[in-house]
Amino acid sequence: MNNYILAPSLLSADFANLGNAIKLIEEKNGGFVHIDVMDGSFVSQITFGHPVIKCIRPLTKLPFDVHLMIDHPERHIETFKEAGADYITFHCENVEDIEGVIDQIHACGIKAGLAIKPKTPVSAIEKYLSKLDLLLVMTVEPGFGGQKIIPECVSKVSELVEIRKNKNMNFLISVDGGVNESTIQSVIDAGSDVIVSGSAFFAGRLG
Repeated sequence: MNNYILAPSLLSADFANLGNAIKLIEEKNGGFVHIDVMDGSFVSQITFGHPVIKCIRPLTKLPFDVHLMIDHPERHIETFKEAGADYITFHCENVEDIEGVIDQIHACGIKAGLAIKPKTPVSAIEKYLSKLDLLLVMTVEPGFGGQKIIPECVSKVSELVEIRKNKNMNFLISVDGGVNESTIQSVIDAGSDVIVSGSAFFAGRLG
């Protein structure tokens, strides 16, 4: 039995068959559906918007973790909540009032996640951890699927595990980027609670 939650990323699914992708996630005992929202500004790619999330929401009862790789996430919190998000995870790197956005998400009655890019240290967001439900450690640069994991980023997971233990916090630690059959053990050993996998999962190599 796995001691982590597998969160397959729809970024690597067949966009013409998202219903089948969600069925596969359920069949392979996925615990979350990870949905990457990209705006072509914060990252160069453009992916799903809230209309797509709203359309697929009735297809499963699994929690949706909506990962906002967008500028001005505070403008879209209520819209993604209404579309069916259970978690909204946003990036710290382009938001001035991080605590305010966390509060905004909680005010909508859903869970708040914060994501950090590979070059962002844990120390930059440590003061927000007590308010979070999830902290997402990016182990690749956000914006593209299929990248190789940056091993140095995995040490952030161990650092977060130690902080959580010492300060008696309860947030989940999620890892996203380059997780496959060769690298998954390293992120498990580091203490990850949620493991996001896209390319490896949908290629049948993981899960």
